[in-house]
Amino acid sequence: MERQRLIQWCAIWAAAIVVLMTLGSRVVTRSYLAEGSERTQAALRLTTDGLIGHLRRYEALPRLLAEDEDVRAFIADPSDADAMNDWLKSTNELLESSDIYIIGADGITIAASNFDLPETFIGEDFSYRPYFTEALAGRDSRFYALGTTSGVRGYYYSAPIRAPDGRNAGVMVFKIGLDAIEGSWRGTDIGIFVTDPEGIVFLASDPGLVYATTLPMEPERTERTAASRRYSDAELMPLDHRRGERSGFATFHTGGREYLERSATMPGADWAVHALLDTGPLLAQARLALLAGVLLLAVTGTVGGLILQRRAQLAERLALQAEAQELLEQRVEERTADLARVNSRIKTEVTERRLAEKELRRTQADLVQAGKLAALGRISAALSHEINQPLAAARNYADSAAILIDRQDYPRARENVVQILSLIDRIAAIGHHLRAMARKPNQRLEDLDLAATVREAVAIAGPRLAAARAEVVLDLPDLPTVRGAAVGLQQVLVNLLTNAADAVEGTGDRRIEIDATPGDPVVLRVRDHGPGVPTGIADRIFDPFFSTKQGSGLGLGLSISYNIMKDFGGDLRVTSHPDGGAVFEVVMRSALRMAAE
Repeated sequence: MERQRLIQWCAIWAAAIVVLMTLGSRVVTRSYLAEGSERTQAALRLTTDGLIGHLRRYEALPRLLAEDEDVRAFIADPSDADAMNDWLKSTNELLESSDIYIIGADGITIAASNFDLPETFIGEDFSYRPYFTEALAGRDSRFYALGTTSGVRGYYYSAPIRAPDGRNAGVMVFKIGLDAIEGSWRGTDIGIFVTDPEGIVFLASDPGLVYATTLPMEPERTERTAASRRYSDAELMPLDHRRGERSGFATFHTGGREYLERSATMPGADWAVHALLDTGPLLAQARLALLAGVLLLAVTGTVGGLILQRRAQLAERLALQAEAQELLEQRVEERTADLARVNSRIKTEVTERRLAEKELRRTQADLVQAGKLAALGRISAALSHEINQPLAAARNYADSAAILIDRQDYPRARENVVQILSLIDRIAAIGHHLRAMARKPNQRLEDLDLAATVREAVAIAGPRLAAARAEVVLDLPDLPTVRGAAVGLQQVLVNLLTNAADAVEGTGDRRIEIDATPGDPVVLRVRDHGPGVPTGIADRIFDPFFSTKQGSGLGLGLSISYNIMKDFGGDLRVTSHPDGGAVFEVVMRSALRMAAE
């Protein structure tokens, strides 16, 4: 039974191959030729549209140029040819044409855009050209030809030039080159050529076809071509070709090859545009498709035979698979039970870990709260540290004011009260600045007298400097005004003076030198003669809560000062002097420079 089915299958398969070889060949060939014909038609349409568009681009220009008042005046009196030549040359460059020239009524060129070239048209007789005779008769004309002077192919537009008295006194000629369009046709598998009304090829993607004739060279055609000198001295050769038909599609045979041909006539130019597509690749693709179909049938027949042959084997395999399936299901049930037990243990572990994570988060929250309380304590201590100095100075001013009042020295007592009020404002600003360490500062910047601010800071830090027996040496030249906030800058300078006093206290040289360098930026230096800043801590000295003082200070002074200078757009730097001691540099922008920016 299975053998009989196999024989029937082989007979059907052989019949299908015969049908495919006989009918399929014609169907496949026609299909590929139809596709090629559509491609050729599309290329022909694009080529024709491109030619029409290129020619229409310049169609109205000769008429416009001929109606120019200067041109009409020139044709009546051509004495100023130099000016007209220059104008034609500039116009030709602007319009990107090949040549523009003016012909007199006698057919002699009297002005041209190529007047300065060896092959100039000036003095040439073009009375034999149809574009001249038609334009002189009052009609716009178009004409394709090979230039007799330049030897360059081109398309000519012409229009009559009317003199002021209304007569046609000359012709404006506009020539454009077609080499760029012809070059764009190359590099594709579709050949293009254009013939004139006499059947002569004058544009072609294949240079070998140019000046070939596709119509018999009858005497009448030859005389018309020679009279217009359309192709100058070019040799016209008959094109060895014939036209035919394959599967209902027009073909063109030349050079031992067959092409699909589609052609169209260009309106207004009397040209015929032809598009050719080699049928060789199309027929090869058709044969390849037919071969693929035969191979597909062969594969199908082979697969069908294998299916019939292995059906018995498949039935046996299905029985074995059913047995294996049953065994597999039994093992799956066993493994499922094992997974259920493992899943139960995993759920228990997950519950325990969630409880542990909850306890961990509670512990972390406690630690964060403890850290906040510790930070609050440090900030409170820092606030006290920063306020003690102006408080001490205020106390001194208050004591002095009481003595001065007892002495009835009221003006000086009033000055002390003013200083006390200033110190109170400073204390308020210090508190504000400490609160602003965690948010963007909003101090109002103003123009400051740096030298005066330094002296005020020395006065505020006076009690601490006196306690350390420090001597302040000022060397402040004529400095420009700087941009900053007075209280903030005083706070920075007081911090630096206090640190310098701490550094020189108990040393042999207790000088604190303050000098400045004018310019932009302005650099103010505060140098002490203490132990200096070790290299290992120079990069950390401006960090919050970093202090080198053992048992006193929280390390906020320099950090606050650094942030204040950054708020001003400046900087605070520290170096060690080669002769010993630390040098703090306060860098500030010049107020005049910042205003200019």
